[in-house]
Amino acid sequence: MKLQLCAVGRLRSGPERDLVEDYLGRFERTGKPLGLPGVQLVELEDRKGGGMEAEAELILKAVGPGAALAVLDERGRTLSSPEFAEQIARWRDAGRDVALVIGGADGLAPRLRERADLAISFGKMVWPHMLVRVMLAEQLYRAATILAGSPYHRV
Repeated sequence: MKLQLCAVGRLRSGPERDLVEDYLGRFERTGKPLGLPGVQLVELEDRKGGGMEAEAELILKAVGPGAALAVLDERGRTLSSPEFAEQIARWRDAGRDVALVIGGADGLAPRLRERADLAISFGKMVWPHMLVRVMLAEQLYRAATILAGSPYHRV
């Protein structure tokens, strides 16, 4: 299993990047005994200004052809943390590579949303992309703690 967090744009140095790195490090330490790999952070930039379609092309090139594609999209399903953990475990148990995708400022191209195995929403509000990265990294760590039976996640 390979696990990627693919995001359009680059996160500059600062508290958001620090939080992402912290949560992904925690995920790696907690997930390793569970058979979960570290997360490869893939930052993509469309330097030619081709919009959503060009970004979709960059994302699809970065993601392996057989990988499960989970996109963050405001029209997606809202999952509980335990449901997200169960999904990660299902992909792990199936031996699937997984790419979690955060699109650019204009969202995701329709063909990328159609290709997705799962569309996840963090609620009806629109969140800044830098915060979505932090929230997703934290949820990955939380998923690993749920699967490990750790008390981090309290109901």
